[in-house]
Amino acid sequence: MKKIDLVEKEKQREDTGFGTTATSTSARLVNNEGNFNVKKIGQSFEARVNLYHKLITMSWAKFAVISLGFYLVVNLTFGILYYLIGIENLMGVNKDHGLSDFWEAFFFSSQTLTTVGYGRVSPVGYVTNIIASVEAFLGLLSFSILTGLLYGRFSKPIPRIRYSEKAIIAPYLDINGLMIRLANEKSNQLINVEASVIFSRNETIDGVVKRKYYGLDLERSKVKFFAMSWTLVHPITEKSVLFGETMESLQASDAEMLVTVEGTNDTFADPIYSRRSFLYNEIEFGKKFLPMTVPQEDYYLLDLNKLSDTENAKLN
Repeated sequence: MKKIDLVEKEKQREDTGFGTTATSTSARLVNNEGNFNVKKIGQSFEARVNLYHKLITMSWAKFAVISLGFYLVVNLTFGILYYLIGIENLMGVNKDHGLSDFWEAFFFSSQTLTTVGYGRVSPVGYVTNIIASVEAFLGLLSFSILTGLLYGRFSKPIPRIRYSEKAIIAPYLDINGLMIRLANEKSNQLINVEASVIFSRNETIDGVVKRKYYGLDLERSKVKFFAMSWTLVHPITEKSVLFGETMESLQASDAEMLVTVEGTNDTFADPIYSRRSFLYNEIEFGKKFLPMTVPQEDYYLLDLNKLSDTENAKLN
């Protein structure tokens, strides 16, 4: 019977997927950008490269540089090939405009790759036509892939949910509460937004340090409309795992708050997800958030610059 109780207790144990061995005293579980702070070794080549995912998720600036670089490298490669087999195999080359043989070959390559085909220059002979055919096929294939990547990047829902720089312990009713403020930075409408907060810390159990996770009950875990700011509040009652915690105790146990937010973008009916974590040194005691919504005559002004503004407050 005792073994059965232990099994049932283990089944009910709160876990985020990081396991009980994530006990580092310097590494956080989730980075501020929302990605998991995990690096893997022993992956297969395909899993390690994961080219499509990288091209979809990288910044627009990096994507533009890579796309332009690929275009230039392909044109340089085929331009060199045309130049090496002889510019005389490109009928219609006109040297009166001052372009060198190489640049004639390079620009013919760009016209072939994009299938523009102005018609002034055309390939002559089997070798030149075969190279031009291969380049045209590569161009069609490349631009098809690029179109798919562009669609994927534009259609991928990217939430712009901003979090307060610090989580705070503030007075709440006649007790205290853990508070985290967030707001939707975009102008799109989010509906049915739900949030959860998990408190994680190292605990010594039977002489072994393990990472434990506790789901924190929130005053309100779901809102129908996420139109303004939203302050997540966990009341620190005597039953709360945070009851009696201090800055020193949080640091000693390498405590971390894991926040997840999910909802629906009503523009495209797409689900959105966002994550953020707060380490023990990103939790402040004796603070309260200042208002960031200012009513105007015809609308409500939400000042995102005040998302993290706080003032001192006496704890209960």
